[in-house]
Amino acid sequence: MIPPIASRFVAGESPATALEHVRSLNERDIKAIVNLLGEHYDSRSPAEADAAEYRSLVRDIANSRLDACISVKPSQIGLDLGDDVFRALLEEIVEEAAEHDVFVWIDMEDHTTTDVTLDAYESLAREYDGGVGVCVQANLKRTEADVERLADVPGKVRFVKGAYDEPAEVAYKDKAEVNRVYRELLEYAFEHFDGGIAIGSHDPEFIEYGIELHEEYGTDFELQMLMGVREDAQDELAAEYEMWQYVPYGGRWKSYFYRRMMERKENVLFAARAILGR
Repeated sequence: MIPPIASRFVAGESPATALEHVRSLNERDIKAIVNLLGEHYDSRSPAEADAAEYRSLVRDIANSRLDACISVKPSQIGLDLGDDVFRALLEEIVEEAAEHDVFVWIDMEDHTTTDVTLDAYESLAREYDGGVGVCVQANLKRTEADVERLADVPGKVRFVKGAYDEPAEVAYKDKAEVNRVYRELLEYAFEHFDGGIAIGSHDPEFIEYGIELHEEYGTDFELQMLMGVREDAQDELAAEYEMWQYVPYGGRWKSYFYRRMMERKENVLFAARAILGR
């Protein structure tokens, strides 16, 4: 069983526990982006198994009439085995999702995967009339050009700062520089996109900036945050704006939980209080 400390950030090990969490979110007017934990497989069988579970999850979401979608990592469904494996398994998932009117996000991983991920997104978003989304990372120097390319693609784009430790030749390393680029990318999107903008951030500064851009340009947008992080703020924002929570689940929860602990000192303090029973 997942320890109580980790259960703040991970919605159990099974699809059933994840969907029960989704149901509780929907009661709070928060929608869910459900992710089966897993990445970087070196054989085809676990990639195919996860792809099959995503297709089953799509059917469960549709049958339960929950306000939820799914999010898939490329390396989870075969990218390390070859672009063709990734594209084939992703298309199976997207086809199933389209049949059940469930949206599919494609997560972005390190910079070596950007081209194949964007190519897959653009192709599938056009084929399935916008039922697919992708993530772009402000810390990558190429992202401005990528966002311009994606402006007329009929899908959704999630804007994040970027969490991977990328080499300096491809990424901005200064935090202030990343923040500047993130603001510029958001402004470009609100000015040039027809909608489909997702602000993936817990930073109040950028959430407020997105709201200001929405008021200025009138472009539709949504907010996205992780399960277990700033949940009070998620409830407050859901009262006025479209709020989505990224909900991970599955047996591979340990590495994900430890990453969450290392990202924010607030998360470490939460864990310490839980251990001490406070």
